[in-house]
Amino acid sequence: MNPPESANAAPVDERQVRLARSKQTFTQVQLTDLFHAPDWFPGTHGPMPDIVAHGRPPDVYACGYCHSPSGQGRPENSSLAGLPAAYIEQQVADFKGGARRSPWHGPYRPPDLMIHLATFADAAEVAAAARYFSQQRLGQRVRVMERARVPQSQVVGWVYAANPKGGDEALGERLLEFAPNPTRHESRDDTMRYVAYAPVGSIVRGHSLAERPTLGCVSCHGPALRGAGLIPGLAGRSPSYLLRQMLAFKVGARQGAAGAPMQPVMASLQLRDMIDAAACAASLPP
Repeated sequence: MNPPESANAAPVDERQVRLARSKQTFTQVQLTDLFHAPDWFPGTHGPMPDIVAHGRPPDVYACGYCHSPSGQGRPENSSLAGLPAAYIEQQVADFKGGARRSPWHGPYRPPDLMIHLATFADAAEVAAAARYFSQQRLGQRVRVMERARVPQSQVVGWVYAANPKGGDEALGERLLEFAPNPTRHESRDDTMRYVAYAPVGSIVRGHSLAERPTLGCVSCHGPALRGAGLIPGLAGRSPSYLLRQMLAFKVGARQGAAGAPMQPVMASLQLRDMIDAAACAASLPP
């Protein structure tokens, strides 16, 4: 969770922000506008539908703001690039109908915003966004590193960043995803690769889980976890996102018909198993 915002309203910030390798500039105001998807690299994707680029005020946010114009997403939400269009449409319907929600009871803004958007978006808008994102290509978005000790961290924009004062701590039974450059993360740079820390041995153990003869990940998600038909690929996606989804299936926060086969799989896994599976999937090329 992000730290609580100050009770005092921040002044309007019209400073121009730039990123290396990009010819675009945006103001800080634009970078926090849910109805404006900051498009730093317009040559990396096709023409965005209006619903992706701008949404429809006041209730339908720009899909590309959270999920990025190229569909790469960030650790706090889904990478949509390359997912089947019908799968994306079904997930929006699940958000709208209550079959998909956050796995814990407190407020968590990313799914809360998605539920709000899904409530007000019409079928044509959802179909246009789904078709667009299904045609984009997912890049290598994260580097998984197995470590016993990790940098001490602070929270920056729904993800961890190394504490500038330095220091380290034991990872234990956790999976932590870091933004190596907090400024690029906060500027919504969809070309930055995140770093995920997982316990030593996670990837090998995750491969064993994925290849199990029964209830193994590859039996549904395909060879190398790249997807099969309408079943989404997991390879190369954010491991902290994948871990949250496994927890959601385990506690019943994801109950859509398409996800029903996940229920018995998650019932057989403990937290350490889920961490291993997420680390393994994220380490694979998308």
